[in-house]
Amino acid sequence: MRDPTRPAIVLRLDGVAVAVFAVLLYHELSVSWWVFALGFLAPDLAFLAYLVNARAGAAVYNALHTYLGAAAAFGFGLLAEHVTLMVVGLIWAAHVGIDRAVGYGLKYPDDFRRTHLQRI
Repeated sequence: MRDPTRPAIVLRLDGVAVAVFAVLLYHELSVSWWVFALGFLAPDLAFLAYLVNARAGAAVYNALHTYLGAAAAFGFGLLAEHVTLMVVGLIWAAHVGIDRAVGYGLKYPDDFRRTHLQRI
């Protein structure tokens, strides 16, 4: 049995919690689930930066796969009462949360398969 105190397991559970919370808040906004489905994969377009090189790919991927941008978008949307920004932030947070839950972490620039959670 795996040790539940391992940081990677804690980070995966953290991702599940963020994803569930983001989906519940999204539901409260009463926005179409089609919007959610379409927007959910948008952060993965960061992979296109790998066409430049691994360092650029990792930098863009990591920028779009942290909670910072999602929290900023949602926070600004909440303060400005701008539903679109809130929706973007919640979908983005859900994406990152699910990625963390399944073990996709932030990329190291030397190896696409090496992440802060595990080797994929």
